[in-house]
Formats: sequence, C-alpha cells, structure tokens
Amino acid sequence: MLRDDLRTLWTEPRPPDAPARVWRDWALLAASLGAVALEATLRENVVWRPVAVVFAVWLCLLPLWRRTRPLAMVTLGFGSVILLQLASLVAAPREHVGLDTSMVVLVLVYALPRWGSGREIVLGSAVILTTFAVGVVADDTPAAEQVGGFVFLWLPGLIGAAVRFWGTARERQLEQLRSREREQLARELHDTVAHHVSAMVIIAQAGRVLAGTDPSAAVEALDGVEEEGARTLEEMRAMVAALRDRGVGAELAPPAGVADLERLVRTPGGRLRVDLGLDGELDALPPAVDAAVYRIVQESVTNALRHAVDATEVVVRVAAERHTVRVSVRDNGRRTGRGRDGYGLTGLRERATLLGGTLQAGPGADQGWHVEAELPRGRIESGAHPRSRR
Repeated sequence: MLRDDLRTLWTEPRPPDAPARVWRDWALLAASLGAVALEATLRENVVWRPVAVVFAVWLCLLPLWRRTRPLAMVTLGFGSVILLQLASLVAAPREHVGLDTSMVVLVLVYALPRWGSGREIVLGSAVILTTFAVGVVADDTPAAEQVGGFVFLWLPGLIGAAVRFWGTARERQLEQLRSREREQLARELHDTVAHHVSAMVIIAQAGRVLAGTDPSAAVEALDGVEEEGARTLEEMRAMVAALRDRGVGAELAPPAGVADLERLVRTPGGRLRVDLGLDGELDALPPAVDAAVYRIVQESVTNALRHAVDATEVVVRVAAERHTVRVSVRDNGRRTGRGRDGYGLTGLRERATLLGGTLQAGPGADQGWHVEAELPRGRIESGAHPRSRR
C-alpha cells in the first residue's frame, strides 16, 4: 500500500494552466527588494554586507519562476543557502551571515507542492531537508529551537499542499458538473428526437395499412421507414440510458422551455417581483436552445432569491433575433462575499458553450448581479410568424 502511494506521488503531474507571472509576483519582488535596501542601510551588525545583500537580492528574484520551474528555483535557492552556510563554517564569523529578508525563500517552499509534479516535490523536499540538516550542524542551537525552525520551514509547504488539494477537489467537482450538464443536454435531445422518431414509426405503420392496394414497392418503402425508425429509437434509448440513472423505459416528456417561463416567474418565492419580457419569434426555437433558455432564467432567478441582499426586483428579458437568442437576467440587490461563480452558473456556461453560444455573469456597473447569454437560434421554419409577448 505504501509503495503504491509513493509511486502515485512520484508520477503525479503538475497542475495544469499554471500562470507564468501575475501582478502579485511584481508586488512581491518590489516589496522584497525594498526590504533588502532598508535592512542593508539601517541595520548595523550585518556580517559580510556585500555578500549578504547580493545573496538576498538573488533570493528575491527566484520567486518569479516558482510556478513554471519550482524544482529548479528550490534547488538554486536552497543550494545557495547551503553554500553560504558552508562558507560561514569555514570563515567562522561570530554573527549570523545574511539578511533577515532572505526568508523570502519560504515562498519557494510553498510553490513546490503547489505547482510542482510529484517527482519535483520529492526531489525538492530532499534539497530542503539537506539545507535544514546543514543548518543544524552549522548553528549550535537548542533542540527546541531546531524543532520550531523545522515546523516554521515546512509550514508554507503544508499550506501549498492544502491549496493544491482544494483546487484539485474543486476542479473535480466542476468536471462532474460539466458531465452532468452534458448528460442533461443529451437527455433533452434524446427525448425531443424520440418524439419525432415515434411519430415517424406511427405514420409508417398507418401508411402500410393504407397502401394495401398500392404496388409492393410502396409497402416495402414504408416497411423500411418503420424498421429504420424503430431501430434508431432503440439505439438512442440504449445510448442515453448509459449516460443517466433513468432506465430505458423512462417517460418521454419534453423538457421545460420558453413557454414555461411565465409559470416559472409567477411563483419565485414571493420575496422578489419578476418582470418577464419575451420578444421576437420564440415558438420555433430548437429544443436544446429552448430548454437552455429556461434553465438560464431558472438558475439566475434562483440565485437572486438566495444571494441578492435587499433586492426587490429581477428583470428577465428573452429576445429572439434572426440568428441568435439573447437572455438577460438582472437584479437590483447586492451580493456578499467574493462573487465567484457557483456550480450552477458553471453548468449553464458549459451548456451554452456546447450549444455554440456564450454566457457571462458578474456584478453590474451600478448594482445587482447580471447574467447575459447569447445562443444560436438555428433555422426558423418558413411558416412561422413573429410575435411579441410581455
């Protein structure tokens, strides 16, 4: 068991999409260099001042590559610490060599388990342990202080590992959510197409009865339509049954769509007034787009009820244009916390992407929370006539 765990750790890949540099890196560099300048200027008992300053500046530069080269930066940083410790053993100065701002090297300890692969974590940890061992030999400190120093050294690494675990767990939850959204979309497509295929089978059966006096070719053609339709329906049921918990014999009910929005907003919970506006030709939407519009409005109104503080109204607009359908949901409340997308909005964004559209959500310019979606509407039937509802 332990061997399997070690093998899993050794083969663990790096986290994907690690940013090379962000604004925090430059802020950290500026703060570190400023601290080096202040300490080198104001502190009087600095041993080997030029060496200490160059060494501290060197350590301040290494965190710039801590995400893309975590093992290399740990090796360079702590390798430099080892060399300085060995040099101090040879020269035997009476005071500690180096500036206190050299503790910026602890950022590399955090970055190693946060951004490194399993192999890099193992090798980098060996370098850090070697540095600590050399420090124990070089400094004649009590055992209690050594234990405290060991904990202090590895605390950033534990934090980095915890952040990585949390990020991995969240990404796994998001991927499960995307899978469920794809499953839901597949189920809706299946149910819709199943209605059409079922109708085709029924028409083919009726045609076979009525074509009793016609040439045999017509009967054979109707038989082919019936056979092909029945086989397609059976294959689709079997395929989607593997993607969902419901069985093959599940009820083939069409999903909720734009026609159900008025019923949805009439009873949102009583606390908010929902102003619904439907404009344009919304009767001839593709079934998947029709269901997606309903889901976007449903999730957005539900989020407003749960999270919009002091909100009194939610404005919902669904507008059908020639090639697209635009959905806008806005409330006039305020949000608490960081305002990050929840799992529901993540699922809606995944659904919009699968349909070839886009969805954006975030705080409004003045107040409230805005959800804006644009979906391709597909082809409109020639016999349809535009209408407007309020």
